[in-house]
Amino acid sequence: MNAGLNTGDSGNALAFEVTHRMVLSIAIPMTLGFITTPLLGLVGTGVVGRMGDPDALAGLAIGAMLFDLILGSFNFLRASTTGLTAQAYGRRERHAEQGVFWRAILSALGCGMALLFLSPLLLAAGLKLMGPENAVAQATSTYFSIRILAAPAALANYAILGFVLGRGQGSVGLLLQSMINGVNIVLAIALGLWLDWGIAGVAWATTVGETIGALAGLFIVLTSFGRGAWPKRREIFAWQPMAELFTLNRDILIRTFVLVGAYAVMTRIGSGFGAVTLAANAVLMNFLMLSGFYLDGLANAAEQITGRAVGARHRPAFDRGLKLTAIWSFGLAGVISLFLFLAGDTLIAALTTSSQVRQVASLYLPWAAITGLTGALAFLMDGVFIGATWSSDMRNRMLMSFAIYLAAVAILVPLLANHGLWLAINLFLLSRGLLLVLRVKQRADQTFRPAQ
Repeated sequence: MNAGLNTGDSGNALAFEVTHRMVLSIAIPMTLGFITTPLLGLVGTGVVGRMGDPDALAGLAIGAMLFDLILGSFNFLRASTTGLTAQAYGRRERHAEQGVFWRAILSALGCGMALLFLSPLLLAAGLKLMGPENAVAQATSTYFSIRILAAPAALANYAILGFVLGRGQGSVGLLLQSMINGVNIVLAIALGLWLDWGIAGVAWATTVGETIGALAGLFIVLTSFGRGAWPKRREIFAWQPMAELFTLNRDILIRTFVLVGAYAVMTRIGSGFGAVTLAANAVLMNFLMLSGFYLDGLANAAEQITGRAVGARHRPAFDRGLKLTAIWSFGLAGVISLFLFLAGDTLIAALTTSSQVRQVASLYLPWAAITGLTGALAFLMDGVFIGATWSSDMRNRMLMSFAIYLAAVAILVPLLANHGLWLAINLFLLSRGLLLVLRVKQRADQTFRPAQ
């Protein structure tokens, strides 16, 4: 794991060289792993879409959005674990790495059990928030009540993935993501289509996939620990690292909640345009997520390299990592957008048999196709700020971007209807990246000053 070390750089024994190969060794496996996640969304949408029932498809869209809102709000478990692990890895403190893992996994399991206990209230609140009609509400309830059973496993997977990414083990992350989503895809088709369980089959597929992934991930991580190096209980629950984790998680939680809330606003407003437009937006949101999951691989590379550079107190690695990940991010974003422009109508046709939904989705396709380009900088900057654990800056600029988004929605939706809604979401993505990049140099100067 230390092949990139350069002990002769300015006397810093922790210095390391960042290369295109290092970036891609993290980004490619995670991109391949994340490919299966949007495929999962596409398969789920396709299974329900083949039923030819817009109400069921809309119910799946709302149910999935509720889980994005709930489980996505706990993404801080993955993000904070990656940043703290990468910094401990940069300092070569193996004992500290394991302490980060245990704090993360215990937090994940505790939060997951709390979600199970509160699930009836969460479902009632979600239905009230989204306001679906009777048939759509029933489909949403069926999906939610089954999928929530996997909450502890799903959150444990966040912590496990964060740990392996923090150590730069992209191949392990690929294995786990492929296992979770592969099981999910196969079961969604088998249960949803072959056994005709419909939306319930899609939900059970997710539950089983998350559980198998969590068990496999725990086995891989724990067997890699040397028994003599395991931290003691008092070290795991020591005040200083717990306070650091709490502060970091709090800021990332706010940032993530606002991000998912922005998508929830889009779904809620889209429901006001009718079931067909809501279903069309649900289909197109898969394209936005497709772009995001591809770009997440490079964001993960930025997290690990940035965190390692901060831990090693090595500014050249930070600057080089930022440059290389930016080059690859924008290049990939352009390819994704071109692909969606060319193949979008074919993908829409594969996802739904409803001619009405196909027609409406095709109308708004260009807005979904450019989300990779408008969001590339935002994804990259998230990776940089997570790896460096500059959480307060990321939180504050997310709140500023959300205010811009709400203003755009208020102005553009009355003027342009659903076109205005898609324009607003693209402005939201663009403003996130620009506001963060304006802060990078000053924060890096502050962070690395003691080492200069």
